[in-house]
Amino acid sequence: METGCTIVVPAYNEEESIGKVLDQLESMATSDPRSYQILVVDDGSEDGTAEVVRKHDVELLRHSSNVGYGAALKTGIRRAGHERIVIIDSDCTYPVDRIPDLLKRLESSDMTVGARTGSKVHDQWIRKPGKWIIRHLTQYVTGDRIPDFNSGLRAFRREFVMRYLSILPAGFSFTTTLTVAALCDGYLLDFVPIDYHPRRGKSKISASSFFTFVALVARLSVFFRPLRVFVPISLGCLGLGVTKLVLDLIFASSRYGGLSLADLFTRPVISISALLFVLSSLQIILVGMVAEALARTQNGEGGYSLRSDTKDKSDPRS
Repeated sequence: METGCTIVVPAYNEEESIGKVLDQLESMATSDPRSYQILVVDDGSEDGTAEVVRKHDVELLRHSSNVGYGAALKTGIRRAGHERIVIIDSDCTYPVDRIPDLLKRLESSDMTVGARTGSKVHDQWIRKPGKWIIRHLTQYVTGDRIPDFNSGLRAFRREFVMRYLSILPAGFSFTTTLTVAALCDGYLLDFVPIDYHPRRGKSKISASSFFTFVALVARLSVFFRPLRVFVPISLGCLGLGVTKLVLDLIFASSRYGGLSLADLFTRPVISISALLFVLSSLQIILVGMVAEALARTQNGEGGYSLRSDTKDKSDPRS
């Protein structure tokens, strides 16, 4: 059985940090019995990133322009020489020494994710509210607990990620999409607690990325779990319609000094807005049911890895 691993390192203007990351990766690869291929994908850097990479004994691929974090990962995955693949950022935030742990636990799962929930996690406080909201949205869509939905340190097999390559975006939402898609399809993810260090250099994620992630989760929910979106909207419309209907009856009864069954057909009792809300609720849930049927046809019954049975029997963490 092939035990080698390709480590894909996407980089964009990381001249300050990538040298240290590569030093750590080379040191780790030397001390580990596995065969490693370290593959750096320079996503159109405008600084000296490529020059720093060339000083190390690693492979370098370059995009002629900045296409995106996800696009760089796709390039690296397509060119990987091993079936097992690890991705890690080039900003010194993720612990390189945890890669062997992720690969070991990959034997009993479909993807191992370095969850930034360790004892030393450096994260900007201004991002925490947004991450909390997005994490709970993804948990609602998938129905699973997700300690870290967009960690940039994870291990998986090529065959696993190739299933989703066509829907994985070119931007920073690559990892979020992969996490949500895998959980919705029933694959087994193992979240491994890791530390998270202060980054070197300037972060590429802006405040507007929050809205991009929220929109992404909404699109993914429609693609994989449509009823998770349509049912709440339908119930909301139904609630508004029923509330307005009750108010219409109360006001009409007060106006006419009481109501009979005949009054409902002969007098203007129920408003158009109440009827619109109720009918909209019905239409929305019907559309949701059709979307759910199409999603099941498109996505099949999900991955449901056979390795999950093995883990349940032998892994004390399950």
